[in-house]
Parts: sequence; C-alpha cells; structure tokens
Amino acid sequence: MIGSLASVYERFGDAHREFDCCDTTFRIQTTGIRADAAVTAARETAASLEAQLNAFDETSAVSQLNREGEVANEHVARIVRRGLEYHDRTDGVFDVHQGRVEHDLKAFLRGDSDSLPATFDTGTVHVDGATVTTDVELDLNGLAKGYIVDRTAETLAGLGRRGFVSGGGDMSPPTGPVAIESPYGDDTPLKILDTDWPVATSGGYRRSRSGTDHVYDPTTETAGSRHESVTVVARRDCMEADAVATALAVLPLAEARELAVEWEGLEALIIHDGVFRTTEGFDTHVMDA
Repeated sequence: MIGSLASVYERFGDAHREFDCCDTTFRIQTTGIRADAAVTAARETAASLEAQLNAFDETSAVSQLNREGEVANEHVARIVRRGLEYHDRTDGVFDVHQGRVEHDLKAFLRGDSDSLPATFDTGTVHVDGATVTTDVELDLNGLAKGYIVDRTAETLAGLGRRGFVSGGGDMSPPTGPVAIESPYGDDTPLKILDTDWPVATSGGYRRSRSGTDHVYDPTTETAGSRHESVTVVARRDCMEADAVATALAVLPLAEARELAVEWEGLEALIIHDGVFRTTEGFDTHVMDA
C-alpha cells in the first residue's frame, strides 16, 4: 500500500515554524521536497512584508505614505486597490481611509489612552501603478494580515510540496481539518472545517477593553463588533476573507447576513447572541456536513 497522499509528502520532509508577525502568532507548516528551505523562505517573506506594511513602524512604507502622502511600493498599491474595491462593495463599511482612527483605537486597547476616537475621517486616495497618493492617513490593517498570509503561502508552493500558513484567525487553504476557535473561552471548537478555501475569523473576544474591540463601522462612527464571532471562507484569497469578516463583524445581523449571502464565492458563519447563523453553503466546508 502506498498510503495517503499526506504520508507520501511527509516522507520527503516535514517542517513547521512559529513566530510573531502582525501583532499575533504566525504558524507555517509544510511537507514534501525541501520542506525546511521552504519554511525558511516563507518566514523571510512574512518578515519582509510586515516591515513594509506595519503602520506602527515609522520606517515602513505605510508609515511613509501616512506621513508624506505618497509612496511607491507594489505591495501597498495592491492592498490599497483591494481596499478601495471593498469600500465600494460594502457601501463604506470597510474603509481604508481611517488610519488615524485605527491608531487612536489601538492606543485605547493597549491602555495608552482612555479616549476612544471621537470623529472619523474622509479623504481621497489614488493609485497609479505602484504609487499611492493620499490626503488622509490610511488603515490597511484589515487587509495586510490576509495579504501576508497569501503571499507567504505562495512561497511554500512547489513541486512535490504542500503547506499552509495561519496567522491570528487568518489561514491559507488548510491541508487538513481546522478548528474554529470558540469565543466563549472554552476548548470546544465551534466547527471543524474541511475546506480548500482560505479562512478568516473576526471577533471582539480577541482584543477588547471596556466592551470595545478592534473593529469599527465608519458609517455609524462606532467601534466594536456586533457579534461574538464571524468566520468567512472565501474562494478568492485570504485577503478577501479577512476584509469581509471585518465588515460582517460590525454590521447589524440582518445586514451582515444579506451581504454574506450576496457575495459570490464566499460563505460565512456568524455567532450572534449564542446562535449560529450560516449562509446556505457554509456547511459544505464543514467536516462531516
């Protein structure tokens, strides 16, 4: 007997690594030919992208953009283009124009400030090739982690090799079953996914203070998730799953369900007041569904 495909890959190599990235723990796992070298290259890719995209690092390309109003960086340009797309598709709920709000909210959550953002911003952003210009500080954090997961996972790909990347609730297509973490502080997973689509989970239970967490709705100028947890699987990539999970987290339940149902190539699980609400096709991504 040859055995399972997974065991065949493992015969050639099996490597994994954990490290800090994007204010969370990233995990890389790969099996197959030159697994160790692939994991090392993936780790370097994640570190390089974080250095360019971390808005809280004064030397990053995003910080330069927010400080000077212009930057030439292909990764920033790709993320901003996608952010503007999601701004249009969510009627402004997902909004990259809120860099100042993001900084003020993070300062509150860290305990460095006792004040929540009082006002939200408007502004203009333009992308021309790899050059981005703006007259307002941008918040790309709702996309950057998913983007880093996507690009890092690409580094793992190769003939005779497979792997996945997980970072703080965002995951490239899993190579096996993956548990959705409970927001209630217990070890029992909400669901066990068996999917080849990228996954993202958003929830206020991860980072909160005084009932306020890290997400916000600029259309109502309010901070905080409306649901205990939102998990999205998206055919396109992890960046899309990340963005839509963020948008669904701040929308009222009826509007969140409507947006998820209408979004092609996407399924969602919303936990609201202890009740599981899923789109029609979500259970096709759940083990033994």
